[in-house]
Order: sequence, then structure tokens, then C-alpha cells
Amino acid sequence: MAAPRPPPARLSGVMVPTPIQDLEALRALTALFKEQRNRETAPRTIFQRVLDILKKSSQAVELACRDPPQVEHLASSLQLITECFRCLRNACIECAVNQNSIRNLDTIGVAVDLILLFRELRVEQDALLTAFRCGLQFLGNIASRNEDSQSIVWVHAFPELFMSCLNHPDKKIVAYCSMILFTSLNAERMKELEENLNIAINVIEAHQKQPESEWPFLVITDHFLKSPELVRAMYPKLSHQERVTLLDVMIAKLVSDDQLTKGDIPVFLSHAELIASSFVDECRAVLKLACEQHAEGEEVLATIRLLDVLCEMTANTELLGYLQVFPGLLERVIDLLRLVHMTENDAATIFIRSGCLKAEGDISSMAEGFKSHLIRLIGNLCYKNRDNQDKVNELDGIPLILDSCGIDDSNPFLTQWVVYAIRNLTEDNSQNQDLIAKMEEQGLADASLLRKMGFEVEKRGEKLILKATSNTSPPLCDPGPPTGSWMYTGVIICQGDRVCWLRSMGVTAHIASAKAATPVAEMVARAGRHLPLCCPHTTRPLRSLTVYTATFLGGTGPALVTCKQAVAGNPAGMAPPSDRACHGSRIRSADCSGIT
Repeated sequence: MAAPRPPPARLSGVMVPTPIQDLEALRALTALFKEQRNRETAPRTIFQRVLDILKKSSQAVELACRDPPQVEHLASSLQLITECFRCLRNACIECAVNQNSIRNLDTIGVAVDLILLFRELRVEQDALLTAFRCGLQFLGNIASRNEDSQSIVWVHAFPELFMSCLNHPDKKIVAYCSMILFTSLNAERMKELEENLNIAINVIEAHQKQPESEWPFLVITDHFLKSPELVRAMYPKLSHQERVTLLDVMIAKLVSDDQLTKGDIPVFLSHAELIASSFVDECRAVLKLACEQHAEGEEVLATIRLLDVLCEMTANTELLGYLQVFPGLLERVIDLLRLVHMTENDAATIFIRSGCLKAEGDISSMAEGFKSHLIRLIGNLCYKNRDNQDKVNELDGIPLILDSCGIDDSNPFLTQWVVYAIRNLTEDNSQNQDLIAKMEEQGLADASLLRKMGFEVEKRGEKLILKATSNTSPPLCDPGPPTGSWMYTGVIICQGDRVCWLRSMGVTAHIASAKAATPVAEMVARAGRHLPLCCPHTTRPLRSLTVYTATFLGGTGPALVTCKQAVAGNPAGMAPPSDRACHGSRIRSADCSGIT
């Protein structure tokens, strides 16, 4: 058996091969620096030796940049460069002493210059990419939690290295460059970034292309969103897709479990001004879209996302007050709701109402939830705000909101948002309550959806009779489930114990007076035979104005009716429904305070 190899020599308590002059020696040193005790006892002379190897090897890269055919002879030099970066990277892990020693040798400048040379080579070699990545990792580690190193990295790297690496085709290089930017940025450097907006835009683009990457997301949330000046300067220069990406991150910040701090509120008030003014100026763009393949679809999607952000901002009590008095916002939302409501029966628009539920729940239209969110925003803007309640009344918004109930697969929870908005519009507002109570019968609503679903409506005196046009039950989805069961939602509004307004399955009826009104109990008795209506959970007397939202389930037998109650003037009367945010699969819980 061969004799064992003699142990390597010790230098100041660190076991290192001597001399450090070849690849194996660097690899051994890299392995040693995985241990904290070896990092803490490493002498500065080791880093000088590593730097010498790095400088010598970089000469081959410089030659290849001047003479491209020399790239073929870079293999050994790239291996040495890679191990030098790995060694330095490991040495900097949670060791400020090593960070300072390496920085004071001007290693940062050498590393940045070498990385920029890598970008100039413009060749795809695994060895080159590995060296490139390790160099960026080293810069990230030496700057971590070390302000002096961050300053030096910023001096050498800004702006060329960030401009060069943030749009690199390799995902890891983009991520590591974003890590360096995240580590190095502070309030003072954010001002420099405002003068080099292309770097900030590249970060937005990087997150758009790599939403799973953590570092671009953190740069945006922890730095960009804390600088309203940067966001305001950058937003007009972003493409529509990039705007959607930025707005999605803003929504993620607003709905995250970590609530906005006191320091965040002034910043987001500035963001609210930008978002609200942009929406007021651009909201009509959504009506330009004739179909999903329209060339301006990206512009429309950006405008729709502005609405989503406003909904989340008004869910924050600190931001709500500012937006409630924002000039023209409420008027524009009502105006847009009216235009959308008028065009939803036009097959040429994306707002056409979808009358049946899809089995898989997959809705491809980019306008999904748009009408629901308009009504949601109106409800939020009217929360405990008498001026806005009266303004909606003056603009004939209450009948418009009530008439928005119905079957619309493209607007989840539409009926529930209508109930929520009516609740906020009528809270402590007798004028709005009386308006609903005194609504007169206007005849039958458009029953085209009912006909498609196998129903017809017949008016007999003051009664509305819903009849099936065939022997089959209306479908829940297309194709229908084997059970043949069906489900719909509806709304009923009562004054006292009398029904004054109801909406179900596309049918609307307004009762003219208390004398002609039908008691709730009688409506319930007819639920399984004629037009399905809802009933309260309890038999206690109703308040002066009561709103119910109901779910109707039917099959071969009588309809099964369940409902929830929302009483005007009672903040705890109804919990607004949960809603699926358009920016992804994140679910936000209901908020019983009246804002959601």
C-alpha cells in the first residue's frame, strides 16, 4: 500500500497547499474556505496570491478580446479564473475581515474589468459562463452587509456592468447581477439610478421574463417602490407589458401579509396619485379592444391592471381617504361602468357577458373581472363618504349598479360586489335608501341569456313566471354535468317585510308600491314553482332596507335557496366576498369592515 501523502503546510492556523500556483491548489483552498474557522484565520497573503493568479489568467482573456481566434485556447485560463472567483467568493461568506482585506487589494476593480471582458467575448462556452457566474457571485458576497465594499462595487460596476448583465440571455447571470444591485443600492444611489433609467427598466424586464427569480423582485419591492420619484420617472418609459409587471409587483406588495409601515404610507400615497391619474387619463383605452387578438391588447391589459391596483389601494384605510377625493376618479369609474354595461351584449367587444359557467373555470379573456372590479372600486370609494354616495346618486349610478347583477362568467362574484356596493351606498343615507325603495317597474330585462339556457319569462299581472322551454334542466356548464343540476345567483332588496326590487337569472322586476309588493314569505313559498327567490336566514323582523344575495340550486325537484343578508347601516351585516386577483392565483380574504 502506498504511503500516505504528507499533510499540507499551515499558514496562521489555516491548512493550505504550498505554493498556491496551480488549479488543484486553488480548489483545495476553495474547499477550506467552506469552514468558518478557516475563513476567520486566513492571512492576507493568501488573497494576494489568488489575485496574482487572477491577473495573470485575465491576460489570456484580454488577448482573446483583441484576437477572437484565441478564444479556443482559453480553457485552462478560464478554469483558473473560475477557481479564483470561487475561492474569493467563499472567503467572503460572513467574514468582514476577509471582505476588507480582499477589497483593499483592489480585487473588486480587477473582477469587474474581467467580467466586462467576458461580455465582450460574445461566445457561448460552458467554461466561460461558469467563470462569469462565479465572478458575479464574488461581487455579491464581498458587498453583502459591508457598506465600504458596496461603495467600491458601485463605483466600478455602475452603470456599465449592470447595463451589460441585466439583459444577458443566461438567467443565472441576470439573477446574480440583480443580487449585486439589490445589495449595493441605497437612497443616495437611487438618485443616480433615476439618471440611468434603462437599468431600472432592465430590472422590470428581467422580472417579467423570470417571475420565479427572487432578486429582480426584491430590487423592485425593496428599492424601486420606495422611491416614488423613480417610479414616476420610469413609468411613462415602460412598455405596456413592463407596466403590467410593475403593477403586479405593486399589487403583491399591497396584498402581502406584511402591512404597509408608517414610512411606506407617504410613498404609496405618491404612487396612488400616479395610478389614479393614469387610470383617469387612460381608462377609455379598454373600449378600443374589439377582440382579444387586437393589436392594442397590451395597452388595454395595462389599463385593466391600473384598476386592480386602485381596488387594492382603496382596501387600505390609509390610502382610501386620498383616493376618495381624487378629482374625477369616481366620475370616470361610473362613466366607464356605464359604457361597459352598454357594450356587454355586443359580440365584437371583450365585455360580452358569458351566460354559462365553464366546467374547468378557465376564462381566457383579459377583461375577466373588469366589471366586478369597477363596482368594487365604486363601493370602496363610497365607504363612509356621504359626498361620494350622493355623487353616485346624482350620476344615476345606483340603477346602473343594480342592473349589473346577472349571470356573467367573465366577472366572478359580480352579484356579491353589487350587494357590497349597495350596502356602502345606502349606509346612513336615507336618500339613497328611498331611491331604491321607490323604484318603479320597468318591465322585463333582456332575457336573451335565459332563452339560450332553456328558459322563458312570462308576466302574468304583477307576477313573473319562469318556465323551461324543454324537459331538461338548465345546464351548469357546457356540456352539462351528468346530474343535470343547475345553480344561479340573485339579489333581492326589501323595505320592511316587502320586496321592492329583485334580480335573478337575468330577470329584473321593480315593485311600484307597498300595496302591490309581495311579502317575502309568499316569495319563498313560490321559490320551487316559479321564479326562484331568496329568503332570510331568520324570521326576525327586517330592517328598513335589507339586501339579500341568494344562491339557487335546482334539479328535478324544487329549488333549494340559500342567502346572505347585508343591512344598510350595519357594518357587520355582510362580509364582502373573497375575490381572485387578476395578477395571479393569490387569494385575498374577505374584510368585514366594509372595505375589501
